[in-house]
Amino acid sequence: MTPQHQIRADYDAHTIVVYQAYSPAIADAALLAGRFVAPFSFHRMTWIKPSFMWLMHRSNWARKPGQERVLAVRITREGWEEALSQAVLTTTDPAAVAQAAVHVQWDPERSPRGAALNHYSIQVGIGRRLIRTFTDDWIVSLTDLTPQVHKASELIQTGHTAKAQRLFPMERTYPIPRTLQDVVSPGR
Repeated sequence: MTPQHQIRADYDAHTIVVYQAYSPAIADAALLAGRFVAPFSFHRMTWIKPSFMWLMHRSNWARKPGQERVLAVRITREGWEEALSQAVLTTTDPAAVAQAAVHVQWDPERSPRGAALNHYSIQVGIGRRLIRTFTDDWIVSLTDLTPQVHKASELIQTGHTAKAQRLFPMERTYPIPRTLQDVVSPGR
């Protein structure tokens, strides 16, 4: 049985993939530059999600207005863990959340058809104080997954979920350092 709060992600020895959905204007500019540039907003929190399925739910498989493009954002594990080290759970003291550079929120993980599962996926909100560090120092690469997302969605809609799942990124349990477990685990 999957633990209720566990980070699952596509990662290697040095990087982790997080997902974001954007308008075509933001995605095209970012892909062309190889990093986020205007019209991406550097003045508000940006949420990154290591769960592909959760972002599919959130963006309605890249069909939600303003979220028509899905990007795989490969960042350094060092950056990911730095973000987590500065995080505050959104369920804690509101004053602490307001002052935090990074927010952590847990939401029900989703099935390919969007049903809530009995375990949770992490979302990490990178605040304005760290946005430039995220965009300029942590990002290793950006990949447009939109064609893959549309193909998977079409397969699911036509009853070929097993074929669709072959298009999903491989996610496995991410090894959280002991020093960060209390930061990201509610109720510990």
